[in-house]
Amino acid sequence: MSGKLWGVGLGPGDSDLVTVKAARVIESADVVAYHCARHGNSIARSVAEPYLRDGQIEERLMYPVTTEGTDHPGGYDGALRDFYTASAERLAEHLRAGRDVVLLAEGDPLFFSSYMHMHKRLADEFAAEIIPGVTSVSASSAAIGIPLVEGEETLTVVPGTLPAPALVSRFRTAEAIAVLKLGRTFTRVRDALEVAGRIEEAWYVERASTAVQRVLPVSEVNPEEVPYFSMIVVPGPRNNPRRDPVSGRGEVVVVGLGPGADEHTTPAVQAELAMATDLVGYKTYLARVTPRPGQRIHASDNRVEAERAEFALDLAARGARVAVVSSGDPGVFAMASAVAEVAAESRWHDVPVRVQPGVTAANAVAAAVGAPLGHDYAVISLSDRLKPWEVIEERIRHAVAADLVVAIYNPGSASRTWQVARLREILLEMVDHDRTIVLGRDVGGGEQSLRTTTVGAFDPAAVDMRTLLIIGSSATTVVPRAGGTLVYTPRHHDA
Repeated sequence: MSGKLWGVGLGPGDSDLVTVKAARVIESADVVAYHCARHGNSIARSVAEPYLRDGQIEERLMYPVTTEGTDHPGGYDGALRDFYTASAERLAEHLRAGRDVVLLAEGDPLFFSSYMHMHKRLADEFAAEIIPGVTSVSASSAAIGIPLVEGEETLTVVPGTLPAPALVSRFRTAEAIAVLKLGRTFTRVRDALEVAGRIEEAWYVERASTAVQRVLPVSEVNPEEVPYFSMIVVPGPRNNPRRDPVSGRGEVVVVGLGPGADEHTTPAVQAELAMATDLVGYKTYLARVTPRPGQRIHASDNRVEAERAEFALDLAARGARVAVVSSGDPGVFAMASAVAEVAAESRWHDVPVRVQPGVTAANAVAAAVGAPLGHDYAVISLSDRLKPWEVIEERIRHAVAADLVVAIYNPGSASRTWQVARLREILLEMVDHDRTIVLGRDVGGGEQSLRTTTVGAFDPAAVDMRTLLIIGSSATTVVPRAGGTLVYTPRHHDA
């Protein structure tokens, strides 16, 4: 009868953090195996030592390479693949002989552990059981004594071996962060935190839970002294004492939620919303945001953009971190230009203003039907509240005469009922009646509807304020397909 493979998590380093079950299984096993570098020492074995007994067989699985180069024909990855295969066969010999094998793993066996490479090679042939262990993330969080995540906050676990641009991207958008695999990567990780604006929130924990544990702000760490068994922890914004957005200099960040679906809100915008002390915006758009406890919500009517911008800048001048919320992209017929215009006044010159882009309604509608915006296009609002209708009509005529695809925003509302009908009259004068028009309503939302029609068949009564129109150029093509109709405008243009 074959023996059993045990993947035993030992926790982060303190032998007292080994679970009762793990200690019992280690003591009863016939074979105790552990990985080690070429120097032969094993942290895993040292953690498990109080639970070892005389007479056990020990299998030391020594890596052929760690961070140095190799002349293996398959390179570093090839050398490790061969090593894992050979190591698995060594353990398989004991298992076939009926011996129970414990493979020790620091932390948890399936959390950045070498155990998983043995499990994948042996679990199909032999009985295998995994005993979870306390991870280094939990130990490091305990070491700094700050709640890592609370409520709806999310934790992002990042290996420090990622390229610098990937690190910066993740640090900018994450709430709570744990960075593993430091050592030689520490400088790159620290610099990425600096670029992402998160370094002042970050803590360094070295050899968590052990007698030589060290905890420091990341900015105070000497890179030459960082071992592999160390971690950087950034607690979530709710409990991070080094991230107090109310104190110091405030700012205004104008964000775009996208056209309607939560998945169209970018991670960068989600991060800005989480960090804000105050959310300012049109009440309908703010209803799409779930505020965290403590955030102040300032909702207003859609017709007071200048007043809203001034209110946000005043909050920021008093130290608040303000997110001004738009749908779609804030720079497309939305709050970015309103905030910029008010911020240009001399009294607001010292208030930082940033814009975080979002997915536009035009892009969302276009993507829903294919690629009608695949060539040059114009974007025009039919609302005559802020500009005369004569200007709007002139721009429509010029765009259509230039044979551009035209995306029409704000086509109609309860108080603006004739503009869409006038648009149809203009189109009937200027283009063939079979010119393509796409109507996208609430795209990405719960009431999404899409219709592809023509200028001749276009019914203005089907349009409301939540509808976006895309008027095709002479090259825009509709292709019925079994896999779904596609609308596209070719990138080439025939003279």
